[in-house]
Amino acid sequence: MTDVRLLTGGEAVAHAMRQIDPDVVPVYPITPQTPIIQTFAKLIADGEASTEIVNVESEHSAMSAAIGAALAGGRTMTATSSQGLALMAEVVYIAASMRAPIVMALGNRALSGPINIHCDHSDSMLIRDSGVVQLFAESAQDAYDLTVMAPRIAEDARVLLPVLVCLDGFTITHSAEPVSLLPDDEVARFVGPYRLRNAVLDTTRPTTQGPFAMPDYYFELRRQQAAALEAALDVLEEVAAEFELLSRRRVGALEAYRLEDATRAIVALGSTAGTVKDVVDELRDEHEAAGLLRLVSFRPFPSAAIAAALEGCASVAVLDRADSPGGTPPLHAELAAALYGSDLELAGHVYGLGGRELHPPDVREIFRGAAAPYVGLRGERCPV
Repeated sequence: MTDVRLLTGGEAVAHAMRQIDPDVVPVYPITPQTPIIQTFAKLIADGEASTEIVNVESEHSAMSAAIGAALAGGRTMTATSSQGLALMAEVVYIAASMRAPIVMALGNRALSGPINIHCDHSDSMLIRDSGVVQLFAESAQDAYDLTVMAPRIAEDARVLLPVLVCLDGFTITHSAEPVSLLPDDEVARFVGPYRLRNAVLDTTRPTTQGPFAMPDYYFELRRQQAAALEAALDVLEEVAAEFELLSRRRVGALEAYRLEDATRAIVALGSTAGTVKDVVDELRDEHEAAGLLRLVSFRPFPSAAIAAALEGCASVAVLDRADSPGGTPPLHAELAAALYGSDLELAGHVYGLGGRELHPPDVREIFRGAAAPYVGLRGERCPV
């Protein structure tokens, strides 16, 4: 039976966590992540989950504790945002290198300074080369679905890496919409028991964990980690296909929206895709061949699938909700590499930093090639 509830994205993630019922959740509060753990803690207090929440003194400690719990043999989840992820960054790299299958909800929020609590993707992009999987939700439903899928991806023997479910701060974390929840028993069966090949507490099969790696081993270990991230694309598609049979919803590495005969397309991450879809529909009604490519998986980056999806387009605009001062914004740079050698025209736009809205008229300007590189900025040059 379908269980449809009016939930914020944060609450939807908390209900997915309740159904997964991880063994350990080390966490430190930060806006806009806090409601995820607040809701989950209430569900535990109400007897709906048996997870051990570990209150730590910082996000650095939260990820450190998560590594220990995951490698000791406990299914482990956590959550953070913005400066919390910045403080975690050192340990996120270690979690990936130690192949700890931790699932983390990330309420995307701008990095300081100046201090800002609203959405952009600069926190995600800070750790884009850490070796973790990053999946971006468009909606509260997506956030729920991806959270249910995430343990299966993280814990697959071909992957064994942290998986981040990224949901735009406030736009998704705090906004309510109807969310269809799967039955608890179906989620439990889908996720399955936690199995770790090399648990540190398995005294019958002792292993070395987190060693010092000299030059004669470090390179190979890093290559193994990169290969695991590459394998995560296949695992994501396999898990997505199985999840679709269960839920009748497909959440794969990307979504092609009205791209079949499109001559112009936008590529975007996160909740902005919903706004772009509305504009695409309007332009289609006006007989303009517009389309959207929504990326769910930013890491691993599905380069071949992107190139195939955009093959018929004459022009593509990339929307980055993070800047790269002195360089090319991250999503734009990835698209340029993926489409290298093609004849299509590629343009990049930075938008929405610090939570600034992107409005439908802005999207129309982007489709028509009339938008500035920084969309919505009050003047191309700001006073210093």
